[in-house]
Amino acid sequence: MTSQDSLADSDVWDPFGTLHRALWIGGGQWAGKSTVARLLAVRYGITAYHYDYHDARAHNDRRIARRVDLGEPVTGPDPDTVWVHTTPEEMAATTLAGFPDRFEWALDDLRALVSGHPIIAEGWGLRPELVAPIIDSPRRMVVMVPTPEFRRHQLRQLPRAASFGHRLSDPARAQANRLARDRLVAEDAVRTAHRLGIRVIEVDGSRDAAAIAELVADHFRPYLPEQDRTS
Repeated sequence: MTSQDSLADSDVWDPFGTLHRALWIGGGQWAGKSTVARLLAVRYGITAYHYDYHDARAHNDRRIARRVDLGEPVTGPDPDTVWVHTTPEEMAATTLAGFPDRFEWALDDLRALVSGHPIIAEGWGLRPELVAPIIDSPRRMVVMVPTPEFRRHQLRQLPRAASFGHRLSDPARAQANRLARDRLVAEDAVRTAHRLGIRVIEVDGSRDAAAIAELVADHFRPYLPEQDRTS
């Protein structure tokens, strides 16, 4: 299958045409996707959808229902099981396996949005293989991934990047496992993006957020509001 075949028009239900007109930023954790989306939203007057915010909050009832359907504990596994006693490879496999269901929840959110300007959706769960069947061109998506060095920089500079929100028996091991998991998930996104002809932007800290936003804006140029391009 060619990338053009994969990016053909989709039969995905899209009552207001929101999904097919959206712009997408996927990729790895802590690459600056949310920051870039916010900068573009302010500059171009477009609407930003933050996947992580909705996934962690608004989708919790659907997450619980999914666990019930699968016969899993409603509260999910304990934090030590998730972060300390599971290998990064197992963690990455579980994360990737859960993305398709979580993507459908995000699509439901996006279907409810109607705007005269484009909608830009960002988040690590917006995977290239899930977005590709919806978009009419690979230029409607970009994948941002941090280098390992930049990921560690974020860990040092942003307290929330190091936070688990739970008490753990071995925080150092949990952090190492999470970093390794994030790397594996990001590498999978890069491989898939390359296969589908979707652009990958590696974030190494040599350019600030405004410069990365300009790079992404140039990629999305055909779809951004004409009247705002010179503002």
